[in-house]
Amino acid sequence: MGREVKIITTDDGSHSLYLPELKESYHSFHGAYRESIHVFMLYGLEAWFMRNPNRFPIRIFEVGFGTGLNAWLTLVWAEQYKVPVLYHTIEPFPLEKEIYDQLNYTEVDTSIYHYAHFFKKLHQSPWDQGLVYSEYFNMKKDQTTLEEAVLYPSDIVFYDAFAPKKQPELWTKEILEKVTDTMNPGGIFVTYSATGKLKRTLQELGLTVETLPGPPGKNEMVRATKV
Repeated sequence: MGREVKIITTDDGSHSLYLPELKESYHSFHGAYRESIHVFMLYGLEAWFMRNPNRFPIRIFEVGFGTGLNAWLTLVWAEQYKVPVLYHTIEPFPLEKEIYDQLNYTEVDTSIYHYAHFFKKLHQSPWDQGLVYSEYFNMKKDQTTLEEAVLYPSDIVFYDAFAPKKQPELWTKEILEKVTDTMNPGGIFVTYSATGKLKRTLQELGLTVETLPGPPGKNEMVRATKV
């Protein structure tokens, strides 16, 4: 049974979900689609690929499958660039069909609409097992919490948990260490958050931290590289 969520429309016309329990949205009010492209695709996946153009497959770990937007955009990228991606994601509260069926991400950019059918497939597929979704995209989604999740080596971490003020337990040094310990050398950790505490913690864990321009409506974001 999922949590109560409400569909909202963000400033770029794309949907997000509002969670009354936490008084928090799944994505930025200033543009859900633009935020995912900026933080996770541009400064995450694209940046890693530019540094490592010949290392395949790319292994990605995402904290918070949520709406499925990051996973779907990654699948589209993998198919377009013909680069194999192994994607592992976790989510303790999967969305109900009546919610994800209404999300409009596949309508935002008509140039990639022919990949639209994959979006529902990502949601409808069974949990807790790895599946081949397309020629270049494999994904395992686990219905679990980060505290209980079994993690695999990763090249890129999409840290898309709720904000530190809303879910501080997901931003502790202990939890971040669990995630960064599984990153491969040269791996990158990207998140929309840019708190001073987060940056200090990542530095204490031995990562090289960059403060980068944030997506629309947010001044900064963080990317950290494992040496």
